[in-house]
Amino acid sequence: MNQWFEDFKTYLPKYLSTEGQTNLFAELSQFPSNIDGRLYTLRLLKQMNIFQGDGLASMWVSDLPSERIERTRVMVLSNTCDISFENKRLLGPRILYCPIISFPKYENLIRTQTSLPAEFNLASHLDAVRKQLTSSMFYLPRNDTLGEDAIAMLDRVNNCDAQAVDLDQLILNRLFTLSDYGFYLFLFKLSLHFTRIREGICRN
Repeated sequence: MNQWFEDFKTYLPKYLSTEGQTNLFAELSQFPSNIDGRLYTLRLLKQMNIFQGDGLASMWVSDLPSERIERTRVMVLSNTCDISFENKRLLGPRILYCPIISFPKYENLIRTQTSLPAEFNLASHLDAVRKQLTSSMFYLPRNDTLGEDAIAMLDRVNNCDAQAVDLDQLILNRLFTLSDYGFYLFLFKLSLHFTRIREGICRN
């Protein structure tokens, strides 16, 4: 493990202490069998900041081309610095986020589809989602505030004025904050979903 750690150390966050890097590596080395409550931390829940990867209980979400807008649970995609209220902008910061949906409801929705490929296997698909193998979804294991397993839909990005979030209500409105391990997985999934340097397309 020590040699693996030294080789992998290049890809670990440099702001972490040696102990922090060691702990993060230990969690990553157990992936994907440890996708559980270890994705979350209690350490930052009372901080009056919005952190990248936070789950918020109620933000406005649209589903174009439908004109209906409703409040629902969301996961913050914007990086922490960009949406800091100390970061003054001429037009003001906007928060990017995606909706969080119930995992059981997602499973039921898939079961009702009538145009699935003949080779589609529901159990295998759901297992892939749970193991973070589906690039457009970030699986969220149940915690006390989520109340159920859930999925953040990375391909359904919404945004709103950061001033729409009442910091005084933030603690009550926060469903979770990611741990170092959860945050590392989240950034990896964002990178995989939004950027593919090896897309295989010649553009010149």
